[in-house]
Amino acid sequence: MTATSLNPIQMQQATLTSANQPLTLKQGQVFQGTIKQLYPDQMAEIQVGHQKFIAKLEVPLKAGDAHFFQVTGTSPQTELKVVTGPMEQTASQSQQINQLLESMNLPKTAEMQQLLSHFMKAQLPISKEQLVQAEMWLKALPDDVNKMDALQAIQKMVEFKMPMTNDVFQALISGQKTSGMVSVMENFTQLLTNEIALPENLKQSLMQQIQAIAKPFEVETGSLVLSKSIQILMNNAASMSEKIQAMNILKEAGILPQQATLQNWSSLSDVKSIQSNQLQQAGEVIHTILSTKPNNINDLVGQLKSWTANQSLLTDGQKQSLNQLIDRFNQLPATKQTLEIFAKQMQEQLIKAFAENSSERLFTQDANALSVKDHLLSLLKHEVTTPLQNEAFMRSLMKNSVESAQSMIQQIVTQADAHVQNSMDSKAMEHALKTVLKNLGVSYEATLSNKSADLQQIAHQLKPQLHTLLQETHITPQLKEATEMLMVRMNGMQLASGENGHQHQLIMQVPLEFFGKRMDATLQWNGRMKEDGKIDANYARILFYLQMESMKETVIDMQVQNRVVSVTVFNENDDIIIPLAEPLKTALKIGLAEKEYQLSGVFIKQFEKAQPAKTTPVVEQQEEHSGVDFRV
Repeated sequence: MTATSLNPIQMQQATLTSANQPLTLKQGQVFQGTIKQLYPDQMAEIQVGHQKFIAKLEVPLKAGDAHFFQVTGTSPQTELKVVTGPMEQTASQSQQINQLLESMNLPKTAEMQQLLSHFMKAQLPISKEQLVQAEMWLKALPDDVNKMDALQAIQKMVEFKMPMTNDVFQALISGQKTSGMVSVMENFTQLLTNEIALPENLKQSLMQQIQAIAKPFEVETGSLVLSKSIQILMNNAASMSEKIQAMNILKEAGILPQQATLQNWSSLSDVKSIQSNQLQQAGEVIHTILSTKPNNINDLVGQLKSWTANQSLLTDGQKQSLNQLIDRFNQLPATKQTLEIFAKQMQEQLIKAFAENSSERLFTQDANALSVKDHLLSLLKHEVTTPLQNEAFMRSLMKNSVESAQSMIQQIVTQADAHVQNSMDSKAMEHALKTVLKNLGVSYEATLSNKSADLQQIAHQLKPQLHTLLQETHITPQLKEATEMLMVRMNGMQLASGENGHQHQLIMQVPLEFFGKRMDATLQWNGRMKEDGKIDANYARILFYLQMESMKETVIDMQVQNRVVSVTVFNENDDIIIPLAEPLKTALKIGLAEKEYQLSGVFIKQFEKAQPAKTTPVVEQQEEHSGVDFRV
């Protein structure tokens, strides 16, 4: 079954490109055109597909005739040479192709005929050199790549003026695949693990990034372990042994200093000065209190109340308690001592509040894109920490906790894992996709052009590290090949994505792993841009291609027309999926309505079985994708 090919939308996109973009010709290109109008000095109006242009002919011709032309010059005007004589209207396509092959002295192979047939149908000019190169690729196609996918890739290279190199061709072929990313990652990881010639720091950095991709919820699980450990430390009913275990696991992760004790673990003795015009992390709140001069108390109170009111990760009850604490402080004499006491009380109350809220706000961020763990770490570390640092702390905490011999720590990890599994919802899935794509670093080249980009965070992504790995001269040929294959898959996503005027296409291949279950997920989004350059949210086509361990091949086709949404799920096991999907329809309808979309229906279908191949290429192309109605 080949239901999960990306070709249908790509073919539609190609048609739009041909119709919307002006035809640009290069010297040496060949195309089929019809003479519409003759002018003096052997000038003529030529029609190619839906477009017309004026060119100079080498010899006089007759209006109405169709010929194959070759571009012999483009400046100061387009000049054309006639490659074949007038095409008879009754001539078949194969006869026309044979005439062109003879005229241009091209080999009459099946691959060359397929190429010419494809480009005649697409009404695109192509040069003799490009045809020869493309024929070599078609002849050498591996068994897992069909010729239609290869032809689409070659068309895109010609159409978008990409370099006709094997690297680009392989990347485009790879970008059209909807499975295999997980196996490519696994092969690379295994070879990297066994590699002994690599510098240890590069190897460890790569392994950490692979771990981040393989476990997209590890940071959230670590956040729960952090919160539970803090709650034990603050719980008067907890035993001394439990508190020591909780404190030691935080020390091992570098979250608490080694000299911390049960009496001073939250001490602010090592306060660093922070210059900030706008409070964001909770730790900044405490530092601002301590650095405030007694004569600026009114400004401080206003800042604190504003920060508390706008902090979405706190409950209304917690905000009320904090405001009461602020009001009591405001009634005291403004001295350095009262500021220190107030800072300690605020810190303890904020640590307690955020630790309590961790489980309920696991995948939630505030207006500054900060999570509960970010606020907790800023309160414990006594300094402003970056998201990258915080993730490293959480992964270190999880590693030490999983390896801990203490039964209490193991119990905390088990409970945290179970809570994350039970919290799986749309926010969790969105978080997982964003986490994997960010850590892959697929589009890191584009991110580099952003002046506000965090260069340190970009450098830790997988793709830039793969570039570094390929510069190493001592790695084994097997690891180098696996690295190049992974790079090809990533580059393929970028090359397969693109824009044609107002039409945009985005393709993402994501290797996902949830609680021991691995799957390939490919997302293909097609939409259009408005005049202001923003995405038109009223119209879109989104296809999800999933290769899952239990449900196997699944395609979800979501179409948005004037904010009306229809969803079709294709899977061989529709008898199993229908009862599972039914309870979710109401939630989907409500969720879409909240975003001002209307659900028209959810349809569950099986893939239709492919019929025997027909004789014409057009029918064969349709048969490859039978079972999924890709018409828009």
